[in-house]
Amino acid sequence: MLTLNNSHLVKDTDPRLRNKSEPVPLPLSKADRNVLEAMLNYVRRSTNPEWAEKENLSPAVGLAAAQVGVFKRMLVVIVEEEIGEDQYEMREFALVNPKIVSHSEQRCMLANGEACLSVDEIHEGFVPRYARLKIKAYDMLTDKEVEFKVTGYTGIVLQHEIDHLNGVLYYDHINKTDPWTKKEKDIVIE
Repeated sequence: MLTLNNSHLVKDTDPRLRNKSEPVPLPLSKADRNVLEAMLNYVRRSTNPEWAEKENLSPAVGLAAAQVGVFKRMLVVIVEEEIGEDQYEMREFALVNPKIVSHSEQRCMLANGEACLSVDEIHEGFVPRYARLKIKAYDMLTDKEVEFKVTGYTGIVLQHEIDHLNGVLYYDHINKTDPWTKKEKDIVIE
């Protein structure tokens, strides 16, 4: 099985990270499935401090294939979502050829901005994202085409990773003249 660590991460100093990733033929090849499984394993293990230190992993909630040098439209995301008052569940995505099929006009952003495994330099400012969106993709975890809606933090993380597939980095969205500017109806997530 393929194992990934920080030495596999492509940094934003590498011009390849600005390329659009290629669509992935379905059904998934064994090689593509192995890459997705390795990415999922990286994200899962990166949040365990013991494993992260032992395996040289930076904490992550998502990873796009381009970030590990595979320029195909694949991504993984693992987030904890609030499903009720003081109730949370982990949501895992291993998506192939994800596409945003609809979105809200309203925007949301993280209060402290975003960060990225591929970006070492700090870029401060709000990163405006759609507050609500619908995504269509092939999901390796269920082995079928899916269409689902997401909001808030989960939506932000998925948009961040989809941007990687299009050669876009989070700091491209930051207002260059006033990094912390926002519109009246924007939602700021703490």
